Amino acid sequence: MRWLWTPAWIARHVAMVVLVVGFLGLGWWQISRATAGNSLSWGYAVEWPVFAGFVVYVWWREVKLARRRARGDAVADSAEVPAVEPAPADVAGSRPAVRRPVRVARVPASAGAEDADLAAYNRYLSWLNANPGARPGDYPG
Repeated sequence: MRWLWTPAWIARHVAMVVLVVGFLGLGWWQISRATAGNSLSWGYAVEWPVFAGFVVYVWWREVKLARRRARGDAVADSAEVPAVEPAPADVAGSRPAVRRPVRVARVPASAGAEDADLAAYNRYLSWLNANPGARPGDYPG
């Protein structure tokens, strides 16, 4: 537990305490505003304590992860790291086999089967490009 009292961890502890006290103070301030008639402050009165709880959760999680690292566990949190099995090698001791990428045959669209609406839209776009100051309503087509 000595590692919890390094300068970096002391700064984290102080930051956690300052943030939690500040967020709870802001929540209390919003409650006093809400009781004075500001109905929007009721939402903020709930929001600030949630922020304080989140700060405590992050601090607790970081302490827990640091404890596991200090114990020497290879994986900090098994729930966060998905279990991945290595790909089987063809021969023991050799490199894994490299698979070829999947090839998809692409058939080009025939040039004669152009959609009339698409052709009209492309003419409209080329007209807009040729007339940069024009508005879409000025299109003569």
